[in-house]
Amino acid sequence: MDIKEINRISIIGGPGTGKTTLSDKLGKKYNMPVYHLDGIHHLENWIPRDKDERDRMILEKAQEDKWIMDGTYKTTLEERVERSDVIIYLNYSRFARIKGIMGRYLKNRNKEKPEIPGCKEKMDTNFLKFTFNWDKTKGDSVKEILEKNNDKKVYVFKNRKQLNKWYEKLK
Repeated sequence: MDIKEINRISIIGGPGTGKTTLSDKLGKKYNMPVYHLDGIHHLENWIPRDKDERDRMILEKAQEDKWIMDGTYKTTLEERVERSDVIIYLNYSRFARIKGIMGRYLKNRNKEKPEIPGCKEKMDTNFLKFTFNWDKTKGDSVKEILEKNNDKKVYVFKNRKQLNKWYEKLK
């Protein structure tokens, strides 16, 4: 990926796939601002922001000239994808997603999430269900939006090994 020609990168995928880690690494590597959509969505103590306000804030960020955004959030996904030069889709298996969130929880339990100020790492049954059902609730919409934007550079990774191999080759 030649970053000189890339100004906007969308990183999408289910929970536990490493979107935040990848966006932070790419942001540092290429000196680009990173916007974690979960950090826009959640106020302190995991209180969700009003959806209209959240979407307005996300779309305002999407109008900027240079960014990396991680998160799926279907209501703004199409607009963000249209503005993106590159889309990275972390399309991991259900097992890999569950393993990812469990590993993150065990490593960071009760620590504040830097990308979501005022929120500590937690695990609950609703989040496990959301992660388990992500393919049904979000996956088809993501694929549909990516198909509409097939003129974009889209990287689809099925697992961390593929992603890490690609990342090591970046300029």
